[in-house]
Amino acid sequence: MSYRMLADLVLALHLGFIVFAVTGGLLALRWRWAPLLHLPAAAWAVFIELSGGICPLTPLEIELRRAAGAEGYSGGFIEHYLVPILYPAELSRSIQFVLTGLVVLLNALVYSGVLWWHRRRAGKQSV
Repeated sequence: MSYRMLADLVLALHLGFIVFAVTGGLLALRWRWAPLLHLPAAAWAVFIELSGGICPLTPLEIELRRAAGAEGYSGGFIEHYLVPILYPAELSRSIQFVLTGLVVLLNALVYSGVLWWHRRRAGKQSV
């Protein structure tokens, strides 16, 4: 497998992780064990955003691209791939804090709904 294909695989994994961190709570509607995987992933995503850190997948992808002969990029995954799509201007720390707050709020709402759903189903089954 070439370095470019490995870099693309890391990119897809990274994007999948972000989607999972944001929306993975919905999986708890189907599988009660899903929060065991989702909550640590969401906590890691929140930590990375609030600390201003860079996910370890970003430097891995950059190094694989360089090994393939392509030029790497500076900054993080979000700034390089998502910001140009979602935002016309640079991603500021204040915007990162707002986005992180929205992700935490969204997940809190999702888990509240999941708990309500499971309690509702349990109540119907006992009748």
